[in-house]
Amino acid sequence: MKRSTLTRGLVPTAVVLSLALAACGGDEAGTDDAGTDTGAAGTTESMDDGAAAGEELTGTLVGAGASSQQAAVQAWVAGYNGVQPGVTVNYDPIGSGGGRELFLGGGSSFAGSDAFLDDDELATVGEVCASDEIVQLPLYISPVAVIFNLEGIETINMPPEVIAGVFAETITTWDDPAIVEANPDVELPSTSITPVHRSDDSGTTENFTSYLDVVAGDVWTYGEIETWPGDLTGEAAPQTAGVVQAVGAGDGYVGYADASQAGDLGTVAVGVGGEFTEFSPEAAATVLDVSERVEGRGETDLAIDLARDTQESGAYPIVLLSYHIACADYEDDATAELVKSYLTYVASPEGQQAAADNAGSAPISDTLREDVTVAIDSIQ
Repeated sequence: MKRSTLTRGLVPTAVVLSLALAACGGDEAGTDDAGTDTGAAGTTESMDDGAAAGEELTGTLVGAGASSQQAAVQAWVAGYNGVQPGVTVNYDPIGSGGGRELFLGGGSSFAGSDAFLDDDELATVGEVCASDEIVQLPLYISPVAVIFNLEGIETINMPPEVIAGVFAETITTWDDPAIVEANPDVELPSTSITPVHRSDDSGTTENFTSYLDVVAGDVWTYGEIETWPGDLTGEAAPQTAGVVQAVGAGDGYVGYADASQAGDLGTVAVGVGGEFTEFSPEAAATVLDVSERVEGRGETDLAIDLARDTQESGAYPIVLLSYHIACADYEDDATAELVKSYLTYVASPEGQQAAADNAGSAPISDTLREDVTVAIDSIQ
């Protein structure tokens, strides 16, 4: 089965996003020889229902995955600190593919991923969880910006087939007639186009190429992929921050990144239904409103098949829907309680607003929150 994935400040993704939330002497996870947390442990005086603001918890919770969530995770961890000061949350933004691999290998208690688990990955859940049931929660909604670096130009219109041609490397200069036609009032240079792509397995890449595949599959012939095709040249960079840095360093460079990290780079307005739409949280959320759940999934697996080809006015279709992935059943109560508590905060109106304020993401709807809450409450 196929999978579908604003502060302007930029924080390095090479370091673990670790906020020591006043661990207060609580039981901590085991560490490997390098001192990296490899699990979760905690204590609580009473097991309520995992509510974030329930009985005081202590311990360490380890997650890893999507670098796109970086700014949101900072806000979530800081906000959760005010609710459960005895818990330390460590999140390593190693990329979606790395996060899913670490989680499914037992190296973390939850994963952040811009792509939901595919059927092959789902088949291995029972090897790390206490059952075959998985919890997948769409808790981060953000546009993926097509970013570029051209002096004096802040925005450029591009129809879907032009975006596909740029990244398929069939459109190679900024004054190509197809770009000029969509931008009659912009003086475009003859500068060569250098596409920048992710060097790591990336849910952002998967979301971006899913869009290209759906709307311009005759131009982008590589399908929906998490790893960039080896026969395309351009320039490779690790994680979201690496792509943004590379685009900013090169005249004529273009790339794709979570919009929360676009910074001062130029951005593309995308052709939708005869209009050109610039990214915004509201425009990204519009796509989610017209999308449906993936068929054949369990009740706690809230994977969504995004409507990439929507013609809805005001919709921005290059949207990243990032998930929190957790076991429905853990081997011990302490881990389950920490995961439930943290995810309860992330999904809460307060947690979603904190992410919106810090990362420019779109808060989930009340309707979606109801389903998310039921899934979180099922964790045991």
